[in-house]
Amino acid sequence: MIKILNASQVRELDAYTIANEPVSSIALMERACDAFAEWFTTHVRADNRVVVVCGTGNNGGDGLGVARKLKESGYHIRVCIIKGANETDDFKQNRARLQNTIAVKEISDNKDIDDFNDADVIIDAIFGSGLSRPIEGVHANVITKINKSDATKIAIDIPSGLMADSPSSGAIVKADYTIAFQLPKLAFLIPENFQFTGQWFLVDIGLHRSFIKETDTPYCYIQLKDARRILKPRRKFDHKGTYGHALIVAGSHGKMGAAILATRAALRAGTGLVSAHVPSCGYDIMQVSTPEAMVFVDKDEKVITAIGTIEKFSAVGIGPGLGQDKQTATALRKLLEQSGKPLVLDADALNLLAANRDMLHIIPPNSILTPHPKEFERLAGESKNSFDRLDRLRSFARQIHCFVILKGAFTAIACPDGNVFFNGTGNPGMATGGTGDVLTGILTGLLAQGYEPQNSCLLGVYLHGLAGDFAAEQKGLEALIAGDLIESLSTAYKKLNRQ
Repeated sequence: MIKILNASQVRELDAYTIANEPVSSIALMERACDAFAEWFTTHVRADNRVVVVCGTGNNGGDGLGVARKLKESGYHIRVCIIKGANETDDFKQNRARLQNTIAVKEISDNKDIDDFNDADVIIDAIFGSGLSRPIEGVHANVITKINKSDATKIAIDIPSGLMADSPSSGAIVKADYTIAFQLPKLAFLIPENFQFTGQWFLVDIGLHRSFIKETDTPYCYIQLKDARRILKPRRKFDHKGTYGHALIVAGSHGKMGAAILATRAALRAGTGLVSAHVPSCGYDIMQVSTPEAMVFVDKDEKVITAIGTIEKFSAVGIGPGLGQDKQTATALRKLLEQSGKPLVLDADALNLLAANRDMLHIIPPNSILTPHPKEFERLAGESKNSFDRLDRLRSFARQIHCFVILKGAFTAIACPDGNVFFNGTGNPGMATGGTGDVLTGILTGLLAQGYEPQNSCLLGVYLHGLAGDFAAEQKGLEALIAGDLIESLSTAYKKLNRQ
């Protein structure tokens, strides 16, 4: 996992690295400049005209070091320095290292502000993650000019004006790319900040790994190696009983597609046996569309009214296409009361919980809830912003002692202990009906196979997004449908198994 530290912890990490490696502050800055320049020269052609806009703090020092290195690599470089009240020692040293080899324009007030018309690329090195208040004055006016430019904007470590750990306001650079040092910022994972961060990348600058390992944070970012570590190997003499029996409770009249998708996804997730409990109207379509699954029908033609005994099942997932009939609410309540093990609750199961809030207190501990933002709002209330919603997410998961997967870009998995894991797989093509039903099937299938609830969440969400990424490569973002994810699960598993 990649830890996500707050701005104060990042400053402590820098200081610890300097004191304990040991390495001088300017040498550590040189590493950062090297790492940024390596990324830049790999992604940006040398015939581009580059303007580096610097403040007078350490982020500005990074900018000056980057300008020097890119000049050495053959780029046409000029530098703008926005004069500040103070210049850090590292900024002064890097300015001295330029040795008049690069054109430098100083901006002291509004009349000096550049229009950047000659720039193909603007590198933002005005302020770093230590910023504690909105940007004003000449700095804000420079940022306005940067944002109006047609040049590609690339931020060093964090876009200037963006707060790392809290909501932002005022002037903020709208970067196309952000190249962050070693660790992501929490702000990068917040929906409203995408307009500022653009696509972000991490570059390793050798910050002290023991400090990172020993520093507590509730936030982590899932990597491919984490999913690989969770995945259980298949053994020669395993059989279908080894991999559990999943029950999918889903569907209602007109919404049987959701039941099909969840059931097929549970099968593709590797479950040994999968059964579906559906309304009577769904019997024929389930038997024809998903012959690998067993089907149990409800006594009612159109909705679920009673689920019956579940002792023989290893895991149960309920909700896709379920509808919100009163009889279905009664059936859900009985399931929550009789289940002695975690469930997967999605879609209309969540809407029924929101409408019958007393049922929140009888959800089996360590169950998995998978709301999209609107469903989460119905469960936990409205949020002022995405940071507030993240706090609500953590609090809600602790309150009900369950795992809550808030779906979206960088899907957040909140755990009962208050920790949150962000997922980086997936793409906008997955914003289409049915992809949540697929996730429900995957999660239920993993639980049935004996994965612990937290590992089911981490592996399931990663696999779901990875399958979506492979599907997008084949179908494109616009044409992607939920069934494509199921067909791409095999490719996702091959990736995890290094095949």
